[in-house]
Amino acid sequence: MIQGVFPPIATPFTAQGALDVAALRANVLKWETTGLSGYVVAGSNGESVLLEDAEIARACATVRDAAAPERLVIAGVGRQSTAATIALAKAAAEAGAQYALVMTPSFYTVEMTAEALTRHYWAVADASPIPVLVYNVPKFTNLNIAPATVARIAQHENVVGIKDSAGDIPQVCDLVRLCPAGFDILIGNGPAFLSGLQLGAVGGILAVANVAPRECVRIHQLVQAGEHEQAREIHLRIIEIGKAVTGRFGVPGLKAALDLLGYVGGAPRPPLLPASDEVRRTIRTILEEANLL
Repeated sequence: MIQGVFPPIATPFTAQGALDVAALRANVLKWETTGLSGYVVAGSNGESVLLEDAEIARACATVRDAAAPERLVIAGVGRQSTAATIALAKAAAEAGAQYALVMTPSFYTVEMTAEALTRHYWAVADASPIPVLVYNVPKFTNLNIAPATVARIAQHENVVGIKDSAGDIPQVCDLVRLCPAGFDILIGNGPAFLSGLQLGAVGGILAVANVAPRECVRIHQLVQAGEHEQAREIHLRIIEIGKAVTGRFGVPGLKAALDLLGYVGGAPRPPLLPASDEVRRTIRTILEEANLL
């Protein structure tokens, strides 16, 4: 079972725009003290679509080497074609990743029927040397995979869970209801994290866990212990920074928050632009109000 809290870690770059391996390692070593269950490399907040396959493999190897053996390394390997997704899953596994996070292909949105998506995931799962997680992120793909389709895909023994970032609580209810026992549901939306856990999700892959890892871990622990009021207090305290580093300011905002907290965030890869000074001031204020800075 995959459970706990996983940040989709930001990808630091050098001044020349290359993957900054030293900075990535330093960030992981800092996160290692916070109780996280592992790390997602090349997720949406890791600028996955702006990374080359070789960079993703190298980032996986770096994180695997820096993290404790008990931490899980999950690699974002979703590409638009089935063949490219399989190739990246194999490369990530060779580099040390233990799970493949597969975003829904979405360029040909109308043609991504339940049948097309099922065949895609089953083909990837057939070929992948590591277990597969479905990744539903309609904010970026403009495609929301139906819970009934997820339940069908979950019939494959090598498809073991889903990261659902839709932020739709009724949809989480349907996932819990329709998917088979042992299929791990991970919440990918910070504001929906607490409710998702209370409904039966086993953890979260959360952008906010980059900047508030201890708080996210504590929410998970408290819900497991039945201490829902304490979990609610923490959830409400960090919800604004969660919204800031996802929907409001995106990857540039996430990286600015990391810089403020002593991690290496740095500039995003073009065409993304760095956070403005005004955005940085706003993020500082939100971090202070959340008692994170």
